[in-house]
Amino acid sequence: MAKVAVVGGTGHLGNAIAKRLVKAGHEVTIGSRSADSAEAAARELGESVDFGANADVAAGQDFVLVAVPYSAHASTLADIRDAVGGAIVIDTTVPLVPPKVMRVQLPAAGSAAMEARDHLGPEVKLVSAFHNVAAHRLATGEDVDCDVLVFGDDIEARGATVDLICGIGMRGLAAGALCNSAAAEALTSILIFLNKTYAADGAGIRFTGLTKAPPIG
Repeated sequence: MAKVAVVGGTGHLGNAIAKRLVKAGHEVTIGSRSADSAEAAARELGESVDFGANADVAAGQDFVLVAVPYSAHASTLADIRDAVGGAIVIDTTVPLVPPKVMRVQLPAAGSAAMEARDHLGPEVKLVSAFHNVAAHRLATGEDVDCDVLVFGDDIEARGATVDLICGIGMRGLAAGALCNSAAAEALTSILIFLNKTYAADGAGIRFTGLTKAPPIG
């Protein structure tokens, strides 16, 4: 089992992923800018779940999952940059810019993932994932009919992240270099539009014909 810090574990997506990680038997630590919020979220997940400030929980982990709004992306990465060490950083951030969240608005760097690379530096094992999965569907603990695309330049880190995702009841798929994250980040706005237009309860994506793809769960 892995040691995983969920930075932003008090938010909807971070908390939902943390629940699945705990259920799968991983050693989970919840991080937040607010110690009280982190403690409350950790206690809801179980007595075995630790908590602390973002910079503190990022140290000594196998994975550091960043699940914060785009508005807090840069400051959160600055907080954890010196602490992550050899951990694999999984960035879930999507560059949504309210109020026009149904329009694709990628940053000048090309994607939030590429901005994360700039903030963390090239020595950090960085991947991006979980852009197209509805947090409230993840939180149910039930099967979610959605693939999770994983992007990264470090092939081993990308593969380890795919394995982690498959172990919490979803199908992770290696989707290429970190720059490819732009496609999934952009797709989030399209999914938000589809949810509203067709009254969907968390539309997702599923790739067909992948006979060698890893099994779910």
